[in-house]
Amino acid sequence: MVYVLVDKYDNIVDRKDLSDIGINGAKTFFIGRKNIEKEKFDKIWKVMSYTYYKEQEKSFTRKPSSEQIEWWKEEEGYLDLDKP
Repeated sequence: MVYVLVDKYDNIVDRKDLSDIGINGAKTFFIGRKNIEKEKFDKIWKVMSYTYYKEQEKSFTRKPSSEQIEWWKEEEGYLDLDKP
């Protein structure tokens, strides 16, 4: 499985295929790579699988179901009253 190191702005900083060690091992790997204490690491970065990252990204880019449909913007530029 591919794991990604994500900054606090949700940008992928690093990516590594660590299939056999799991999420905790991937986090330990990235902490060692950054050579930083765990508490400071947790304030700056997140470690997650690439598939989970893509799911999160998709859920934030789709329109919320509570958003109103603005049908009048899809219609032509005039109303029936203004029709020639």
